[in-house]
Amino acid sequence: MEAVAADSAESVLFLHFASASNVDDTLLEQLDTDVIRLASDYVSKPLSEVFQEIGTLRRSVFDLLHGRQHPHQSAHLYLAAGRLSGLAAHIALDLGQYAAAATHSRTVWRCAESAGHNGLRAWVRSMQSLIAYWRQDYRQAAELARAGMPYAGGGTIGARLLSLEARAIAALGDRASALRAVEAAKDARSAYASGVELPGVFTFPEAKQWTYAGTTLLALGGRHVGRAIEASSRAIVLYESAPQEDQSSGDIQAARLDLATAHLANGDIDGLRDKLITVLEMEPGRRTASISKRLLAVSARLSEPVYAGSPMVLDLRENVREACSRPALTNSPESDK
Repeated sequence: MEAVAADSAESVLFLHFASASNVDDTLLEQLDTDVIRLASDYVSKPLSEVFQEIGTLRRSVFDLLHGRQHPHQSAHLYLAAGRLSGLAAHIALDLGQYAAAATHSRTVWRCAESAGHNGLRAWVRSMQSLIAYWRQDYRQAAELARAGMPYAGGGTIGARLLSLEARAIAALGDRASALRAVEAAKDARSAYASGVELPGVFTFPEAKQWTYAGTTLLALGGRHVGRAIEASSRAIVLYESAPQEDQSSGDIQAARLDLATAHLANGDIDGLRDKLITVLEMEPGRRTASISKRLLAVSARLSEPVYAGSPMVLDLRENVREACSRPALTNSPESDK
């Protein structure tokens, strides 16, 4: 009898232990609300306005995970931690800090595994593909995009991954495969775009898909330049007609720079000037590392001997160089504190 009573007492102690939690449903609901808001704000607000809060909230979720909660609550926290780490990866990417972005992305993958969440698994593969692309490792960028497809369910993630694959393959010079991926991305959007997903950086708007298509077609060159102009122009129209909070300044400027480069490829200096001037007038504080890289690529094109006798091109080249010499997004988070 004493042994049975002692055994029962141990069960009571474990019951108290298993029932203890440092979170509740209200806190988890608030976390979801904050993550959604920050993901949306990231698209349209300056980095300095969201950096601090993303870091603070992310650290608080990490701290909560060091405590005790029920398994389903832990999974919920891991999902929030993964999404906030994804935003941190985006910050590092926009600053051109690719090693830091890659580190954050590995944390996202670990959180996605712990949460058992395929949507986050697919999304972080798209982020890793982006990082590889801007590191100019186009083969790895394509492979990572493909690696995300087994986890892609509803929503726009399939279109995102296929668009990333298309852009990377085009950079490698594989025209046929790149064009197939562009068409596959269109089909994926038509088939799955109605799925539920988070807004902001966690979704893939149609305008962004046209931006990627424009970059892909431009990289293929030749007879595809005309299609690149159509795709980039459509991206700009879609972004400019979207609500203010959905207008990604970085993607709009990327489409304009692709359009400027396409006009240059067609020998249309006036068209080049119109699009390039608009980009050069943007605030340096809104210019991401990828936009700076695009500007430098345009500057290199304008330095080719064929344009040496054009005063307009020489002026544009100097304007681009001057813009690139001004500080863009800061590389030091300390200045945002």
